[in-house]
Amino acid sequence: MKFLLTMHMNPEVWAALSEETRESVMAGHGEFIAKIRASGEMISTQALGAPADSAVVRVRGGVPVVTDGPYLESKEFLAGFYLVECESRDRALEVAAMIPDAGVEGMGIEVRPVVFFAGAEPGTEPG
Repeated sequence: MKFLLTMHMNPEVWAALSEETRESVMAGHGEFIAKIRASGEMISTQALGAPADSAVVRVRGGVPVVTDGPYLESKEFLAGFYLVECESRDRALEVAAMIPDAGVEGMGIEVRPVVFFAGAEPGTEPG
């Protein structure tokens, strides 16, 4: 079963952490990635840019309308994700608990089952 483990960022929470804690969280991601690659559960991971760098596209009357900035005004934003394949929901919850952000007060990991997965065509995977 595939699961999307999403990391949501609240810049105020992040800024309130000590430099040591922030460095520990960032370094912990490398260790986590190595662990779940070794277990064969890693499919993909991506860190996302800041909401200020995003754009929202809506088509109105057949014409694309582009608005700079985030889709929703919110304190928290989607900062990145891990796409994993686990034998069960319980295992996905265990894996999510290993992500460093899960151990930081005011942060957490959302675990959602993937109900459709197209994947890359053979031979087209990114290098």
